[in-house]
Amino acid sequence: MKQMEVTILGQSYLLGCPENGEASLLEAVSSVDREMSAIRDGGKVKARERIAVLAALNLAFALAERPAARASQTALATEMPVPAGEVDIDGLISRIDQALGADGQLL
Repeated sequence: MKQMEVTILGQSYLLGCPENGEASLLEAVSSVDREMSAIRDGGKVKARERIAVLAALNLAFALAERPAARASQTALATEMPVPAGEVDIDGLISRIDQALGADGQLL
């Protein structure tokens, strides 16, 4: 496995990368960096760890909203029943904030 050095929110990371996966990894890094920068630049969240969690939630939500993802979720729903209703994003963020507590300053 190849290693690549990337920068996210001004910090360098050395990441493992499968052969021929460089373009996909760089695209993923760009998406994460762009999302984290937007959250940081919004000015309400300062802790790097909280920014990372919110960026991950935003990217996961966007991925789940894609048509292909919705089709696969529908297929899964026929196998495993999922409670009806919408995901409470604000509630999830609140629970994450509570769980992080004072640890939000780790990074």
